[in-house]
Amino acid sequence: MDSHRSQSGACLSLSPPAVLMFLSRKMQVLSGGRALRAAALKKFCQRTSFTTQAGVECIAPLFQTVQETPQPIPTKVTGAIPKWIRGSLLRNGPGRFEFGNDKYNHWFDGMALMHNFKIENGAVTYMSKFLQSDSYTQNKSANRIVASEFGTLAMPDPCKSAFDRFMSKFKIISTDNCSVNYVLYKGDYYVSTETNFMRMVDPETLDTLDKVDWSKFIAVNGATAHPHYDPDGTVYNMGNSYGKEGTRYNIIRVPPQKSNSGDTLEGAQVVCSIEPEEKMKPAYYHSFGMSENYVVFVEQPLRLNILKLLLNRIQGKSFSGIMKWEPDQNTVFHVINKHTGKKHSTTFHAKAFATFHQINAFEDQGCIVLDLCCQDDGGAVELFQLQNLRKSGDDLNEFLAQLAHAYPRRFVLPLGDSVNGDVAAQPLKYSTATAAKKADGKIWCTHENLHDHTLDSCGLEFPQINYAKYNTKKYRYFYGCGFQHLVGNSLLKVDVETKKAKVWKENGYYPSEPIFVPYPNSIEEDDGVILSAVLTPDQNKNIFLLILDAKDFTEIARAEAPVQIPYGFHGIFVPQRS
Repeated sequence: MDSHRSQSGACLSLSPPAVLMFLSRKMQVLSGGRALRAAALKKFCQRTSFTTQAGVECIAPLFQTVQETPQPIPTKVTGAIPKWIRGSLLRNGPGRFEFGNDKYNHWFDGMALMHNFKIENGAVTYMSKFLQSDSYTQNKSANRIVASEFGTLAMPDPCKSAFDRFMSKFKIISTDNCSVNYVLYKGDYYVSTETNFMRMVDPETLDTLDKVDWSKFIAVNGATAHPHYDPDGTVYNMGNSYGKEGTRYNIIRVPPQKSNSGDTLEGAQVVCSIEPEEKMKPAYYHSFGMSENYVVFVEQPLRLNILKLLLNRIQGKSFSGIMKWEPDQNTVFHVINKHTGKKHSTTFHAKAFATFHQINAFEDQGCIVLDLCCQDDGGAVELFQLQNLRKSGDDLNEFLAQLAHAYPRRFVLPLGDSVNGDVAAQPLKYSTATAAKKADGKIWCTHENLHDHTLDSCGLEFPQINYAKYNTKKYRYFYGCGFQHLVGNSLLKVDVETKKAKVWKENGYYPSEPIFVPYPNSIEEDDGVILSAVLTPDQNKNIFLLILDAKDFTEIARAEAPVQIPYGFHGIFVPQRS
């Protein structure tokens, strides 16, 4: 469904809707304002059938526009926050879903809203700001959607001539609505999506700074929002390029140091370019794996039809329509030496699966161990239309039944000649993952499940580890969200050796991606805390920052804020500078 807008054709620049400024008032006014807002939303939900009926809870408010909180506000702390935690949990995700009469279609389209939970001396403050992207400011100025997003195509300006409106269909302009994640290059913090644009931001104030274009530095048309970091600060990422010879997947390396204070991506290099299995139908990818010496790119059969992209523009359809899940195709693992750029001579294959987030990768006994969150059906992206996420009652139950869970799985890729013949072998004794060489030289791999029955009904996504000490290394624990709903409704800690999981869950609340923060001078892998922003669709309740002991997964403290936050994507912890 395409964006709806007024058909009057009038060239008016209307001011945006009035916002509630209750967050800057006294606490008693805060409570009253929130009650009024809750009542208004309740009426809206009833009018649009967004009601909670028997069965699964309707969570439509988690996909509604909220107002920013540009000045830090205090929170109510229950429990005792350790004084050694000093820094900010930064979160990113969509926060505005309409301008004027125009409404976005897809969850990924919403305008980026940045959040800062600042922890200092046992107290927490909360603030949020909309990213002042070109997309946001232009939409706001015009009071309509003028910049296309993933699932919403902007309608041509009615003030332009018929010819100009027709020609605008052939212009493909990338968005700088960087709503997915925070990334770090050369000591600077950016928010990122998957286009060629990033926006530098101030992690303390959340102010929007420089707009940086990947294509000005290297020949790529975008980059993922999930780079990997070496201990010295060198950053690796991946991005596509589209040229005369078709599409290429490119591995990117960015040096750790600036040559001068104005540097952004200077010195970035393409380490290796990989040709897709199908030149005009490259795979979509959201992340990739990296071990100490190798990058592992998973080419999944979730395809982007490049020829269809232009056709969709002419037909008034969005970018999301060019994606197609092709389950009859294999998944292919490409292994590249990240130092030399040389691609491994063997390609590794597995049955079709979709993956959005890798957990960890490491080298052991001549093999690469790659742990991923995998789905057996890759059609979920198209299903995340806002009209689906706002369903209730039987409609919601039916929609939930369509969604495939993601499960943590391990693949073992043998780099040497240990796999011979057509008999499946276990390259590593401690893993049941197998590999078998076929007559054409390809190695066919099967996975090991990294979970027990605890995850059967919910799966796991948004995986995190003790990244600073165990990324690219053999590890034991990872953390994530359990999904018994459209979004995460529990937090999980999984032991990859025993496959057992610890669970945190509270009815009516929906935790975000868990971020691991290690204790100072920690020794054991799980010595630290887990931070998660926990949200609720109940407008009469507060959201809160949750702090768990990472070892036993019990609550240490929570910090409640009298605001509402839409469900977002990713975040990081930024330690306070000394």
